[in-house]
Amino acid sequence: MNLQGKRIILGVSGGVAAFKAAYLARELQRGGATVQAVMTEAATHFVGTATFQALTGLPVYTDQWDTRIDNGMAHIELTRVADAVLIAPASADFIAKLAHGLCDDLLTTLCLARNCPLAVVPAMNREMWANPATQRNVALLREDGIAIFGPDSGDQACGETGDGRMLEAEQIAEAMDAFFVPKTLAGRRVLITAGPTFEPIDPVRGITNLSSGRMGFAIARACRRAGADVTLIAGPVALPTPDGVVRIDVTTAEQMHRAVIAELDIARAAAQMREAPAAAATRAANAAAAAEYGTAAAGHRRADSGDDAVDRSDGADAGDYGATLPARPGSIRTGPFAGAPRASADGDDDPTLAAGQFAAAAIDYGASSASPNRGIDAFISVAAVADWRVANRSEQKLKKTADGEVPALEFVQNPDILAEVARRPDAPYCVGFAAESEDLEANASAKRERKGVPLLVANIGHETFGRDENELLLIDAAGSRRLPRASKDALAAALATELAQRLRAR
Repeated sequence: MNLQGKRIILGVSGGVAAFKAAYLARELQRGGATVQAVMTEAATHFVGTATFQALTGLPVYTDQWDTRIDNGMAHIELTRVADAVLIAPASADFIAKLAHGLCDDLLTTLCLARNCPLAVVPAMNREMWANPATQRNVALLREDGIAIFGPDSGDQACGETGDGRMLEAEQIAEAMDAFFVPKTLAGRRVLITAGPTFEPIDPVRGITNLSSGRMGFAIARACRRAGADVTLIAGPVALPTPDGVVRIDVTTAEQMHRAVIAELDIARAAAQMREAPAAAATRAANAAAAAEYGTAAAGHRRADSGDDAVDRSDGADAGDYGATLPARPGSIRTGPFAGAPRASADGDDDPTLAAGQFAAAAIDYGASSASPNRGIDAFISVAAVADWRVANRSEQKLKKTADGEVPALEFVQNPDILAEVARRPDAPYCVGFAAESEDLEANASAKRERKGVPLLVANIGHETFGRDENELLLIDAAGSRRLPRASKDALAAALATELAQRLRAR
């Protein structure tokens, strides 16, 4: 945990959500942090100082004239021993003061005098959050390098529903833990596949494997925490989406293949449009297509206010591979975008995007890019993709017969997603995974050569599927190196660091 040993000033401003700060203090302490509470006078009308003193074991400060500080300068002394200041909740009034450098109480003065990072967690009525003045103030905070966590969307104390709801304590603690992770992948785009695939035999049966998806999801989380823009293409698993990660749900290997290729193609098109602007007529046509696309897709996308909002396309039809586009960094893609390929009855999808829709997708993707002149920087193929699918799958449930006749299943090989991506002229840095049952190093080394990838991560599959720990073998052209048994989260963090080093050297 990156919170271990950290000293955090928890600033509480006035608002109904102040009660959540009490839970937050506990969550930060569970992560190993020492929490010093500082409250505004308005905050004490919602939660008493005795609550925070009891929870943190430290005196609570509310007054800039507090004489408990020897030199009388609480706004200076408190921050000089802090690793970060976290304001939760941050009211519209408090955000406005921060944005314009106003300091009329201890907490605002402390924020201005700090020599450590600052993060704020907005909490207010939906209309207050949407007000242009608040949005300008939040933009100013971001420009000043202040981290914004949230807000969430949902039911509010006033009885209304919408954006402005404060994140839950667990989400904020997770965001603070990630806050201290070195951003070694900042500005990078990482595409990851995770989980199993499911190949239908009939409408109720299919062929799959024991992959839980935990390793892939852990890597997505680790890369995001390291600062990358992460898109996760997930097979059928019931795992929560890591904060700030864009998730695309698929079922079959073919759907995963199409989703991966679509992401790479759209990213490449966006980069090309940035590097070599089209002629005026083409630009006009693309702009018109983008406008039409935006209108058509309005019902399929949501641009969340929070930097680390999460979502998933649980309700998507299995025939839709769920490829969608973020409206900007931090937004979430859910549901199929206009013109996305759809599965036909026999499982074959039309892989072609209409020219206007593809151009619009590329414009939208490029507009959201943290590194607009690049496509995907790295592709990490963690998913346990089925090697074969049923060629003669039944449209109706297969029934047992009186004579005990066994159905004759015919198989066809699925696309090799990793090898195809590695062969592309615009191939990102490719990392493959190998789940072997024996002769780990020999089999995995042969697979790396066969796939044509620079790095392959190998493990004994049946010893790790569904478990929280793993042991990995990293294989590249120079040889192999073991990562000893550890939690999948710890191994994922190590792999994110490894990826950052390799991308810098590329």
